[in-house]
Amino acid sequence: MFKKSIITPAPIHWLPSEEHASIQESTLSWLIELGSMTRRFEQYCQKVTVMPYQEGFIDIIEPADERACLPKSQRYWLREVVLCGDDIPWLLGRTLVPEETLTGEDRKLVNLRTVPLGRYLFQETTLSRDFIHIGQQNGYWLRRSRFQLSDKPLLLTEMFLPASPVYEK
Repeated sequence: MFKKSIITPAPIHWLPSEEHASIQESTLSWLIELGSMTRRFEQYCQKVTVMPYQEGFIDIIEPADERACLPKSQRYWLREVVLCGDDIPWLLGRTLVPEETLTGEDRKLVNLRTVPLGRYLFQETTLSRDFIHIGQQNGYWLRRSRFQLSDKPLLLTEMFLPASPVYEK
């Protein structure tokens, strides 16, 4: 039985791209980071660690806006984690992977446990990103990216917590 999602069910306000210009430049650089967020965090702390919250296969994706970002599948691998910098929670991560993506080498995605997703994804030469959506929920910044790994999709939603360097001026 799964717990409630690590990211609260409160509505997320996804910003249209024309509103990105109103975001403070230092914050925006984090939100549109094209490289590994893990690597970026490592520049601001001694150690980045992952605290798993929940992982396993699910049959239905909630909320519906996530469902619209991925192809229909019988099952999806769900992984929710807290990413910490020097043991301070900086980011909540939610990854959804259609079962069809989990073939060959990419089957390793189900065994990451305490390994940051970025450490796996950004070593792959077959990785591309389709989009980054920027949003806010309860005053916190979020971003959602759909990646293609060997031309197979996965969806990553990241919520930046108050202690994260994203909020430093």
